[in-house]
Amino acid sequence: MKGKIFTIVCINIALVIISCSHNNDQKTTRNYQDRTFIQDFSIKYAVTDDNIKLLSVACDRNGYIQVFSSEGLLRPSGGQFLFPGKLVKDIHYKPLSDKNIKCLGTYIDQLVYIDDTAILSNAWAGKLYARHGMEDADIFSGGKDFRFLVSNGIKLHLIKDSVISGKIDYPGEIRDIKYEELNDTFWILGKNEISVLYPDRFELEKVLSANDLTCFEILSGKIYAGTSNGFFVIDGKTKQISGEKTDKLPCPEITVIRYIYKNMWMGTTSGAFRLRDDGRFDYYASLRWLPSDKVIDIAEGPENSVLILTEKGLSRICFQEMTLFEKAMLFEKQVRERHIRHGFNATVSGIENGDISTGSLEDSDNDGLWTSMYLAGQAFRYSVTGEDDALSNIRESLDAMERLYTINPVPGFPSRSFERRGYKYGEKPWRRAEDPEWDWKSTTSSDEAIGHIFAFGVIAELVNDRDLKEKAIMLIDTLMSHLVKNNFYLIDWNGEPTLWGKWNPEYVNARPEMVGDRKLNSSNIIAMLQTAYHFTGKEKYRNTAFYLMKEHGYLENLMRPFSEIGPAPENADPLSRMLSEEWNHSDDEMYYCGYWGLYRYAFNDTLKAMYKKAILDHREIEKPEKEGLWNIMTALTGAEEFDLKEAVWYLQEYPLDLINWSVTNSQRKDIEFIEPDFRGQTTKEVLPPDELPVSRHNANRFDLDGKGEGRSEYSSGDIWLLPYWMGRYLEVISKPAD
Repeated sequence: MKGKIFTIVCINIALVIISCSHNNDQKTTRNYQDRTFIQDFSIKYAVTDDNIKLLSVACDRNGYIQVFSSEGLLRPSGGQFLFPGKLVKDIHYKPLSDKNIKCLGTYIDQLVYIDDTAILSNAWAGKLYARHGMEDADIFSGGKDFRFLVSNGIKLHLIKDSVISGKIDYPGEIRDIKYEELNDTFWILGKNEISVLYPDRFELEKVLSANDLTCFEILSGKIYAGTSNGFFVIDGKTKQISGEKTDKLPCPEITVIRYIYKNMWMGTTSGAFRLRDDGRFDYYASLRWLPSDKVIDIAEGPENSVLILTEKGLSRICFQEMTLFEKAMLFEKQVRERHIRHGFNATVSGIENGDISTGSLEDSDNDGLWTSMYLAGQAFRYSVTGEDDALSNIRESLDAMERLYTINPVPGFPSRSFERRGYKYGEKPWRRAEDPEWDWKSTTSSDEAIGHIFAFGVIAELVNDRDLKEKAIMLIDTLMSHLVKNNFYLIDWNGEPTLWGKWNPEYVNARPEMVGDRKLNSSNIIAMLQTAYHFTGKEKYRNTAFYLMKEHGYLENLMRPFSEIGPAPENADPLSRMLSEEWNHSDDEMYYCGYWGLYRYAFNDTLKAMYKKAILDHREIEKPEKEGLWNIMTALTGAEEFDLKEAVWYLQEYPLDLINWSVTNSQRKDIEFIEPDFRGQTTKEVLPPDELPVSRHNANRFDLDGKGEGRSEYSSGDIWLLPYWMGRYLEVISKPAD
């Protein structure tokens, strides 16, 4: 009871304080210096014939890549980021291509082969040609001073310069051989055991028996042995297993282990992963990264890349140094080249097998929202850089936003979208425009409205162009006049409110206090009215906002802690129960788009302090998701702590490939699952963005799986460019450091 009285007192104090003009808040001193980080992306090469069996991959010191297959040697052809190449027959050096190659490998960073006669190479002036005396040899490893151990799976021959210095029949089935330099020994992987051969005295010693061995690798005197259920490590000197088997992996069914560029890589039947120093993994799976998830081989590639051979082709995982600014410039190019439809920030859909050239620009229910978020990002960009390109982008997209209001016959009502006639009419909720060449989309919702006001407010405040400022303010006034005139409803073509365009007290306060829409709609409408008053100076907006806060409890609604938000009771009305079955992450997007106008254009300092408390309360429940945009938006309050590190992590880890590939993580053994809560958190920690399905800010970042099947490409305009350029404007992200 005391808490409720205190809240009412605070509300009344806030309501009687004289409205004060807005002063820019002192920007936070927290700042990320934009220096280079490592951005990974994939270039893929598909096998042209499904009947070809891919066996191994190798690359020499010159960057020449070869793939050994059931059809002989192949090489990559074409291929660049987002434009896959293919594997073709290697005829680069015909005298080699015509040989009956049985195995491909490397020795001292040069390509080395086995045919039915010898170990050979084109390096070293072709002088390496050591006859092995084994017609069916298909396994080898090079040791000290060009000494090689060769096998056909049963026999072992130690050779140098065509001289066989030792022969032995192996008591089992040999699968692989590796040289261990520290102790000058050859290690042999059998079907059911691991053995070591001492070349100087040519003695074979069995080290251990196991029935699920699949592969191994040697590093600094330690042998990493892969199995069908994890891996374990053997000390090369003591021959003892050190520690326990590691099986809490993205996929424990290991097919290959390779040490590349100071990282241990493991291929599995479900993707590949890199072991990190902190004990976690960088996981590469799905068509975002690999032609298929069944990994056959891994090798060191050119320019610090890693080659991952799968049953359906080759992937080159590239690691490129770039700054956030350089990443932004790549994404700016992506938007302008492929994602602008009539000025809208649009999605490319109908893509076949991830080939972006096969897709088409599509309309969306949220064309206005996604474009608003892109528009705001470009306004922040222009404010920071003054670039004419950003100004042109703003002008083009603001024209599209303005036409949403003029293409339909309802004064002040924003359409969802518009399109040329003949493409959409007949589909609900498309309607005929007065212009015989166009149709428009009705049933506009509340997320569109708050997105519009957010973007228009940012443009009106930050873009130093008279025409654009006046247009943005006019659009704010147009939409808000419609809402005030129509008793806080969006009134559609039929004279009825749209399903979700409702901020009227009878609707809002019909929801029980724990239902999120009561808090959300109150927060949004006050933000929108404050924005309208700030830029138009019309008292009707200020008076209306205070009326809603004082007479209908909207301030109390929006200040309600998130800890009190949850499912409606069983005796609540059906709509309230439906709205609160689980957390809708689109609500987060609406809250944060509204926070700009709620906090920045607050009527007075007392309200501003209360709004800051509400925003920081929201941040606390958002922390587990590490959502970059929400963290950076929190910085507008001047808070010293807003998870800047996690925001930068989000921006750095978001993939360059925004195709909506099918992604599966729910089978992984390296993540700790928890019982899903009201907000849909399913794991103890959120996965990096480049391991999750690509998504906008209205998605649950704890959704582990997605079935996009590579059929669409999202725009970076709202997903990435908005948080980056807002971070630049708020000075929590620096320009590229020298």
